[in-house]
Amino acid sequence: MSNKEFFTIAEVAKLLGVSRIAVYKKIKKGQIEAIRIGRNFAIPKKELADILGAAIGEKDKKIIHEAVKKTVKEYGEALRLLGKE
Repeated sequence: MSNKEFFTIAEVAKLLGVSRIAVYKKIKKGQIEAIRIGRNFAIPKKELADILGAAIGEKDKKIIHEAVKKTVKEYGEALRLLGKE
């Protein structure tokens, strides 16, 4: 990646291999964090790393942790038995 702090919608679309409209929709749904500057959006470099899977953000770590905790609570005994095989 470059030394830029922010990326445009077009740059993100090209990196992800999707249309600009698809990126706009992901921003609107909250799947991509963006900053509105006038009529345009800027995607922070950190967010782009999260999108591309280069890093797991704290928000994602919390979601994963809660999912694992729920799975162990619901299927703990089955997981223990499978671990013995």
